[in-house]
Amino acid sequence: MTGQRLNEFPLGAKTMLAAIGLAMLVGCATRPSPDVLNPVHLPVHLNASLRSDEAASSRVNVLAATNRNPDTARGGFGSAWADNLTYEQYAFSVPPNRKDTAITYPTSRPDPERQFVVIQRKQLPRDAFVEEALRSTQSDGTVGIFVHGYNYSYQEALFRTAQIAADANIPGSPILFSWPSAAAVAGYVADRDAALSSRSDLDSLVTSLSASGKVKRIILFGHSMGGFLVMETVRQLKLQHRDDIIDKLAVILAAPDIDIDVFRSQLKDIGRMPIPISLLVSKDDRALVASSFIAGERARVGRLDIDDPVIREAALKERLRVIDITSIQASDGLGHDRYASLAKFGAQLASFESGRRSSAGDVGAYVFDAAGAAVASPFRLAGRVVGSQ
Repeated sequence: MTGQRLNEFPLGAKTMLAAIGLAMLVGCATRPSPDVLNPVHLPVHLNASLRSDEAASSRVNVLAATNRNPDTARGGFGSAWADNLTYEQYAFSVPPNRKDTAITYPTSRPDPERQFVVIQRKQLPRDAFVEEALRSTQSDGTVGIFVHGYNYSYQEALFRTAQIAADANIPGSPILFSWPSAAAVAGYVADRDAALSSRSDLDSLVTSLSASGKVKRIILFGHSMGGFLVMETVRQLKLQHRDDIIDKLAVILAAPDIDIDVFRSQLKDIGRMPIPISLLVSKDDRALVASSFIAGERARVGRLDIDDPVIREAALKERLRVIDITSIQASDGLGHDRYASLAKFGAQLASFESGRRSSAGDVGAYVFDAAGAAVASPFRLAGRVVGSQ
């Protein structure tokens, strides 16, 4: 079938075809219900072990802000847009001896030896949430916000944040910003609209944190369509002349589901940032192949080919750090969730910067070698970056 014929499909038909293709690739795994958000009372001996210093890595704390509508019947959050942000605080019991990034959700009989389990949950007013976030700020003044991608429920995004925090051994509490994704393979167009509608809410969260002099750096880590939301939020801040906030931002986009021309336009509006934007890309990301198909065969930023001299030149010109992470194993069958595996390569995941402003030598195109053992620029991950251009 030629590209011309593909473009003749109406958008709804393209979305359905892509949805069918994605469903066939990822299989029919059962997705978690809001029930997994209910705190579990662990046996006394397990609670005691979680409080001990030796088992600190068995417990992680996560802060969450969402503009999803509360689902009062089931205790979670839906896919409709709420008028106001809801703020929550969670504590998780993390299963020991995890071998990959796959998340085993709690069942009706939770098993903390195998499953991630919520052990504390509390809703917070805005001011208390900001206080908790500031209390969790790292020693160098860094706070991290994770923005999930397309086809995520609130609970899936929350548990993913906990997994990343546990594997990276991130100090403090990372923050999840969860926007109202439809959490459906066929909901691509609805998710794009929901992401766009969430710019001001993410802007509000970032602005609240930046207002404190204690916060020196805010990592905005956006995955997939969440990367699109992150870029739109930074663009909005720039148009508001909030350079005081932008100067604190470290933007990392993992498998960004952004049209290349749209991305170029965003960069033009944002201008050069003090901390260069980092892109984590993979040429074989099949989820982005599907989104490109839906968009009329338009290329996505997350599938940039760093072997292309044009891409290498553009990375230098735009002061970007483009990192090919194809060598990292994915767990979703699509090559789209490799970012989740980066955590195990070192606790540095939450602090991509060393406390100084990046130099011109920190930009360009790189390949991440998952088999390496050296810590190197630009990420200082426990893996070797080779092929620097």
